[in-house]
Amino acid sequence: QVQVVESGGGLVQAGGSLRLSCTVSGLGLDTYAMAWFRQAPGKEREGVSCIAWSGGSIDFEDSVKGRFTVSRDNAKNALYLQMNSLKSEDTAMYYCAARLRWCSPSYSTYRYWGQGTQVTVSS
Repeated sequence: QVQVVESGGGLVQAGGSLRLSCTVSGLGLDTYAMAWFRQAPGKEREGVSCIAWSGGSIDFEDSVKGRFTVSRDNAKNALYLQMNSLKSEDTAMYYCAARLRWCSPSYSTYRYWGQGTQVTVSS
């Protein structure tokens, strides 16, 4: 059974930083793309950043470029999202997701999901 667990969310002031972590059990990540999605109240789930099985990364959301950094550690079956210079518009539930090989901004194409971790940025 595959389990995906996110952690690291919380309440932070605008301009602050958080590091999200995602650990996966029951699945070897070396052939999977791993992505972060987020969903704010009343909005659709949107892709934030992704790192492919090959190690190449992409930011789906232009507003996070230069502020967020996605990374992975296959030995630890883990995915990370370093978030700096946080803004109030970053407030959302953040989800970790996995799909085979290549990244996609379409959340419906990801097979495995965590329950999410809440990030709240106060202005």
